[in-house]
Amino acid sequence: MPDLLIELFSEEIPARMQSRARADLKRLITDGLVEGGLTYASAGTFSTPRRLVLAIEGLTAHSPTTREERKGPRVDAPEKALEGFLRSAGLTRDQLEKRDDKKGQVWFATIEKPGRPAAEIVAEVLESAIRNFPWPKSMRWGDGPLRWVRPLHSILCILTDETGASVVPLTVEGITAGDTARGHRFMSPEPFAVSGYEDYAAKLRRARVMLDQDEREAAIRQEADSLAFARGWEIVPDDGLMSEVAGLVEWPVPLMGVIEERFLDLPPEVLQTSMKEHQKFFSARNPKTGRIEGFVTVANIETADDGATILAGNQRVLAARLSDAAFFWENDLRDAKAGMEEWAEGLKSVTFHGQLGSQADRITRIAALARKIAPLVGADPDQAEQAAQLAKLDLRSAMVGEFPELQGIMGRYYAKAAGHADAVADAARDHYSPLGPSDAVPSAPVSVAVALADKIDMLTGFWAIDEKPTGSKDPFALRRAALGVIRLVLVNHLRFNLLNTIQQGTRLVQQQRFLAAVEDTGADYEKAAAVLGVSADTLKDSKNAIRRDLLSAEEEEVERQKLYEMMPAVEAAAQKLFAADADLLAFLHDRLKVHLRDQGIRHDIIDAVLAQPGNDDLVQVVNRATALNEMLKTEDGLNLTQGLKRAGNILAQAEGKDGVEYSFGADPKFAETGEERALFTALDTAEPAIRGAMEAEDFPAAMTAIAGLRAPIDAFFEAVQVNTDNQIVRRNRLNLLSRIREAGRQIADFTRIEG
Repeated sequence: MPDLLIELFSEEIPARMQSRARADLKRLITDGLVEGGLTYASAGTFSTPRRLVLAIEGLTAHSPTTREERKGPRVDAPEKALEGFLRSAGLTRDQLEKRDDKKGQVWFATIEKPGRPAAEIVAEVLESAIRNFPWPKSMRWGDGPLRWVRPLHSILCILTDETGASVVPLTVEGITAGDTARGHRFMSPEPFAVSGYEDYAAKLRRARVMLDQDEREAAIRQEADSLAFARGWEIVPDDGLMSEVAGLVEWPVPLMGVIEERFLDLPPEVLQTSMKEHQKFFSARNPKTGRIEGFVTVANIETADDGATILAGNQRVLAARLSDAAFFWENDLRDAKAGMEEWAEGLKSVTFHGQLGSQADRITRIAALARKIAPLVGADPDQAEQAAQLAKLDLRSAMVGEFPELQGIMGRYYAKAAGHADAVADAARDHYSPLGPSDAVPSAPVSVAVALADKIDMLTGFWAIDEKPTGSKDPFALRRAALGVIRLVLVNHLRFNLLNTIQQGTRLVQQQRFLAAVEDTGADYEKAAAVLGVSADTLKDSKNAIRRDLLSAEEEEVERQKLYEMMPAVEAAAQKLFAADADLLAFLHDRLKVHLRDQGIRHDIIDAVLAQPGNDDLVQVVNRATALNEMLKTEDGLNLTQGLKRAGNILAQAEGKDGVEYSFGADPKFAETGEERALFTALDTAEPAIRGAMEAEDFPAAMTAIAGLRAPIDAFFEAVQVNTDNQIVRRNRLNLLSRIREAGRQIADFTRIEG
């Protein structure tokens, strides 16, 4: 069986595209080979800035001959039907065979496809892959139609077996496949012939190319750590930067530099971000001082002076970059100490969304909502409101304008410089968190209050204007905001009614939209009604509905203040949106299911718990679901679930048939069997135990209490016929089943549990 080696050699491939390109190359080639009838033992892909490589072992030398029988039209079918069948099969009439079928004689075709050599199939598949490669961005060069991420220079494509290596005959837009490769652009640019993957990898290394991207990463990490250790420093971990730098070099040569003393007082995040974004440097931290004092740059060449010239050039560029950062920092500190009023004023002209106002409008809503949330999370309301008012002001700072990824981080520094308390400053940094499923969750009460207010305002705002995520589209990252709310609540064990808080957020959104609509329509409340989607009659009932042109300037200001109060029109519009709030809560429940599924809790178990009252207390929902999930892992739990579902089904059928609800009146004096009496006794014991455990929120104890019903319920259904001819006994037994159903409903809706 031959081995296949492919190298696509081009100008520099952007580092961010290399990982996906490796996966796409492997997929396109291996899928094409399999479709062509070939099999293989293993396949591996590699990349450097100038090449994509695929090595396949154990490829079959030929595709097998295939024989396919295809049923055609009936013998007496119209001639056009037969002609179409012949075209699709690639045969003539004399190659067909008549056979008897259920509906008479039909034509059958036997199509035989001879096997083909691997080289022929490889050539077809590789050409198709090159011409249709799914680069995120590609370019054309010269006169040909070929598109590639950067100009493609050469194609290496060889099959190697025990007889030696052979070039696969292939030409793509004037580029003919061969068996030669090139090494490092500067240190070893001469071409060399290869006979297989092992020979190729060995010669590349001698030509100063480290082919395996994982090996390049490991080499950079090891040498950078050694250089830092020698100075008593440590490298700040950054896996994303490591992957990117490994995609920029073919022969990594790490070099250690020192940051000038005049820049060491800059915040470490500024130093780290500036060096990473502008120059792809790794930051070196002094663990004794906590400051970023050095850096590691990775060159792509060995030099006679051991990189001194390269390092000196990098130092000059870094000094210029950090001088800019120091200038931004000093100016921003001056504005922060002055109170950041200019930044707050500037946010009034920054649109957040056309229907939701400016960033300043959004800050007003978040501050009001943070004040309402603060008592629920143990935060000081004044500090929560103040933190919310400050948290986004750094968006107008020069530093965040240069490095948007520092928003929040710089906000903390500026709040501290302005003299605010640590809790307020920390909230400015933490209120964006958590940004993802693995991001840290704030725990300080003020930070939690502002973070919740920020995310709930996002959700209620976009729900109010009906801009919800659809399918894979989520342009405003609302799924991430919802997961942030869930993690903030669960990690901090916050016990409050989430729906009430959502409705408060909706009311704030609607108040602000109402005021904007009235002002935009010249205080014509009927036009404002059309903007907000409320009836004109509702607005006419509002005693405050006075046109702007009837007011003096002084009266106008007074009237505008009244609009902030809960006018009937505003309340009516907010009430209309409370239906959307229920939909938003359902959206949060869906994200909760995804979150808990990763923890091994099935969606049907969560549905069973969410069907109960109090489902906007997410901590209680999770505690119930966790306890129920554990119970259902036991044999008693599984059997009990079946008994509860059976009781519910029999009741539903009887109530539908009789047109009454069987929900009370079960009396042990009408019991005819020992199993009935035993079930009455078991329920008398279990019901108060379940009720007490649920009230105490001791959900494991509630599960234990209801699990005790498993045996008497099983025995009852084995020995007793519920729908007996004696109507008194039948009603009594149905009411007894109602007690079983209600015992289960105290915990969950067991009808929603599958299986």
